[in-house]
Amino acid sequence: MGKYFGTDGFRGEANKALTAQKAFQVGRYIGWYYGRNHEDNRARIIIGKDTRRSSYMLEAALAAGITSSGSDCYLLHVTTTPSVSYCCRTDGFDCGIMISASHNSFYDNGIKIMRANGQKIEPEIEQQIEAYIDGEIDEVPLAERDAIGNVIDYAAGRNRYIGYLMTIPTRAFNGMKVGLDCANGASWNIARSVFEALGAKVYVINNTPDGLNINAGCGSTHMDTLKKYVVDNGLNVGFAYDGDADRCLAVDELGNEVDGDQIMYLCAKFLKESGKLDGNTLVTTIMSNMGLYKACEAIGIRTEKTDVGDKYVAENMMKNGFVLGGEQSGHIIFAKYATTGDGILTSLMVLMTMLEKKLPLSMLAGEMKRFPQCLKNIVVNDKATTLTNPAVCAAMQEVNKTLGGDGRLLLRASGTEPKIRVMVEAKTDEVCEQYVDKLIAVIREQGLAAE
Repeated sequence: MGKYFGTDGFRGEANKALTAQKAFQVGRYIGWYYGRNHEDNRARIIIGKDTRRSSYMLEAALAAGITSSGSDCYLLHVTTTPSVSYCCRTDGFDCGIMISASHNSFYDNGIKIMRANGQKIEPEIEQQIEAYIDGEIDEVPLAERDAIGNVIDYAAGRNRYIGYLMTIPTRAFNGMKVGLDCANGASWNIARSVFEALGAKVYVINNTPDGLNINAGCGSTHMDTLKKYVVDNGLNVGFAYDGDADRCLAVDELGNEVDGDQIMYLCAKFLKESGKLDGNTLVTTIMSNMGLYKACEAIGIRTEKTDVGDKYVAENMMKNGFVLGGEQSGHIIFAKYATTGDGILTSLMVLMTMLEKKLPLSMLAGEMKRFPQCLKNIVVNDKATTLTNPAVCAAMQEVNKTLGGDGRLLLRASGTEPKIRVMVEAKTDEVCEQYVDKLIAVIREQGLAAE
């Protein structure tokens, strides 16, 4: 991870860590960088944004930077991250940008940059952008006269993405009552259209964004409202998205939460039964629940583990030709249809699996028995120093030895915040919390905590 770019782009509080000036500089550099590959030095760069108030400010700053470097900027306006990825790979753009802080609160924001194939850009380019922002490399030239770039409305690209999603299911959703929690985010004007076109009876909540209410007590990080809504309205299933709709969690007809691990399991099993799980392999991150691995092993599905971050999952899948992978948080990649996590696509695949198997979600997801899990965050002075501290490492080894094959402890650094995440899986919730608290106590005893 770099100074500004983490596992999911340039992330920080708007007008503090992420200012309009920095966004302008990002636009300046990528407008020049991708323009170099064209005879006229004019690249085609597409931008989407979520519903945060600051997204409009950052969109304008990025567009100014891109066009001042001589490249053209195409605006998708409020849309989802996967729609930007889709337009990148289908419409011949050199680069795509999504302005979003995903599941974070409205005052945070982020800049996610994608390659022409819709995947996140290489770390080497992120490092060059950081060096440019910090004045460590020469200024890039300004375009003049007719070489200045254009800003072009490209709302049609979002509509084509909606149309694409409608072509994916192999059957109609007639008779299905579906709840959608749009998190007052980017999916608010997309998700309903897709499900209604496919014949479902759609019930939508949290689809009135005002710039400040994105993810506020709603969406995939706050599932209680959707759970109650599904039960109260007798729905077959509910789906919750995050702010930019690149992740999806579900609620079954009984009001139980179905997380990303359970979604991956039921979809992997269905693909295997259909002969479509290439490599007979599911790609996960190290944070997936042990219950997923045991359930996959029981039905003969291989699993591979990557570092935390959907970009690492995507890289593994592309390298090895695998078709399904993702994260417990709901970032799930169906490689036949997309090169990045797509929350709406994920919900379509879950509903299609339910219809093809003629089973309720509670039965499909219930086949995977989750290990109790406890995850707590601790703010630290230095993430790298904490992870390599001898006392912390020794305590971690001791806990893992004690748990044996009945659990595990993981420590990892947040990609966007000064936090260490301490996670334990074990046979009971009490054991999980006991060992999480033990590790946090060691971190504090070593003087590493900033709290």
